[in-house]
Amino acid sequence: MRLTLPRTGRLLAAAGLVSLLAACNSAGRTTQYSALEGYVPDPALKTATKSNLSGRVRHACTVTQAKLQKVEEAALAAPCGCYAERTLSSLDKDEIASYRSTGYFNDSARAKALNALDSCKLPRPV
Repeated sequence: MRLTLPRTGRLLAAAGLVSLLAACNSAGRTTQYSALEGYVPDPALKTATKSNLSGRVRHACTVTQAKLQKVEEAALAAPCGCYAERTLSSLDKDEIASYRSTGYFNDSARAKALNALDSCKLPRPV
């Protein structure tokens, strides 16, 4: 069964995927994502509830990990839920504010996201 999302849902999912990739692919490197050509953070992030942020991170994890592990997205519901919960609960207010304004995790939040991947037994993207 294929799940179809309305346009807004696809945009939110894409923003979450960008966040996860930015968080995981840049561990140990300093990169200015704001310099990515054409990247514009989703304005809905600024007012998104904590639950919505968690859903975005969970979905981005599911999509990314399914490709990485070559498994169905449904198989990743629990570990990606773990990842989203641990990551967001570990972020301080400044890290959340940074994520809301840029659409990606800053350096300190990235480190916490990588720790959450390890805690939830998910492989780190290369």
